[in-house]
Amino acid sequence: MEEMKITSMQNPRVKAVVTLQQKSAERRRTGLFVVEGKRELEHCVRMGLEVKEVFVCREIAGEVEAQTNTLEVSKEVYEKMAYRGSTEGVMAVVKSQERKLEDLRLSQNPLIVVVERVEKPGNLGAILRSADAAGADAVVVCNALTDLWNPNLIRSSIGAVFTVPCVVCSSEECIAFLKARGIQILTAQLQDSELYYNTDMKCGTAIVMGTESTGLTEVWRKAADAHIRIPMLGRLDSLNVSVSAAVLLFEAVRQRGGSQG
Repeated sequence: MEEMKITSMQNPRVKAVVTLQQKSAERRRTGLFVVEGKRELEHCVRMGLEVKEVFVCREIAGEVEAQTNTLEVSKEVYEKMAYRGSTEGVMAVVKSQERKLEDLRLSQNPLIVVVERVEKPGNLGAILRSADAAGADAVVVCNALTDLWNPNLIRSSIGAVFTVPCVVCSSEECIAFLKARGIQILTAQLQDSELYYNTDMKCGTAIVMGTESTGLTEVWRKAADAHIRIPMLGRLDSLNVSVSAAVLLFEAVRQRGGSQG
């Protein structure tokens, strides 16, 4: 660990971290993002991502094993850089990795979650968390309105963005990929749909969801092998998209005997 402790808010490294936290354009330009928390950083390392710098606040984290790329910062500086309120005093700048559809290693009967134009990073993070819990093969984000390395997304996924293979592409690219591999497309929608638990999900399946406000675009409705819905017994006509994803994912797990792979 470097001997000098960073105590100035004006330090260029501190300013760079703050900018990465706040601006998606800077994350895209540099190919870097920030990870906060020991567990999230461990998942990140296991994924094989390159860690550029680690920042440690000993007043919060206590003793941390020193590495050549580890820098100590004061509590005030750490709080300035941190996006989250409590992250154990550890954060890192990491090189992002772009994964393509062709890079996905799918199981014999894959279970894939596809989301189109989901805006809120927190929703996408929660979907990734459910996908991890259900043992899904991948999450595909079509026509993305948020980047995968948004700090809110990383926080809400509690690191699942590093444990679940995730790809960003267009809807057309995703449909072609699924069709070429014989993976059935189930679109979650209210119109012309069957109850989800009456639909066979034991074969290779992609569960496709859109935004709560506008739903899926027509290209997905036409490409679908079946349309499915969750029964709504109250006065409202929709669930939060991340809740819907969890319900549908675990129906697939139930049909497949309670385990994936």
